[in-house]
Amino acid sequence: MTFLDVINKLKEIKKRGYIKTHRRGQTGIGKTLEDLLGIKENNIPGPNAANIELKSQRKNAKSMVTLFTKSPLPPGVNSVLLKKFGYKTKRRGKKKELHTTVNAMEFNTLKGKPGFKVDIKRNRVNLITNKKKCVCYWDRGTLKKGFEKKMPKLLYVEADSRGRGNNEEFWYNEATLLSGFSFDNFVKLIRNGDIKIDIRIGKFANGKTHDHGTGFRVLPNKFDLCFEHRKRIM
Repeated sequence: MTFLDVINKLKEIKKRGYIKTHRRGQTGIGKTLEDLLGIKENNIPGPNAANIELKSQRKNAKSMVTLFTKSPLPPGVNSVLLKKFGYKTKRRGKKKELHTTVNAMEFNTLKGKPGFKVDIKRNRVNLITNKKKCVCYWDRGTLKKGFEKKMPKLLYVEADSRGRGNNEEFWYNEATLLSGFSFDNFVKLIRNGDIKIDIRIGKFANGKTHDHGTGFRVLPNKFDLCFEHRKRIM
């Protein structure tokens, strides 16, 4: 099946209108679409569709979408952050962890105390304290690499949805081919608060620092703006 075959199938699916979910819950939209397309894995097959991923999203979704995960710089800074800002929790056997969500709009709080804020300087996305001190960062190259490794090319399918649970239905009626990382757009979305950063640092049983996945998340209706090239398919 080539990429053109996939597009033709999508257009046929659109004409069918609302289709009942094949799986209950959040992942139902993706599972149903893959079944309809005859795709067994979350990757579009065929020589003309190499490295194109498939992603589907409800148009009325409010939960943020994870773009990619990337540890901050400089190397080893996670251990520094955990030691300086981490806190002990009972659920982890009193081992330290640092779980917090930050944005560029305002400083957050960390266990009731002033926390962090995202600050953009030149080609860097910095994490700063309320004393304006930069504690870690992500540069343009690091973000580009993380983004394009996760999503080199993406066929982004959106659907209207209605109903709930086993009775939820989807009408897959829009599709866009997305590619290329736009650092400028990415920065704008961070500044506007449309992209947030989830910091998730903990410790393994042996005491080594573990990054559970420091993720960049975006609002669903802003997802396509992270890409340099956007081509409407249907």
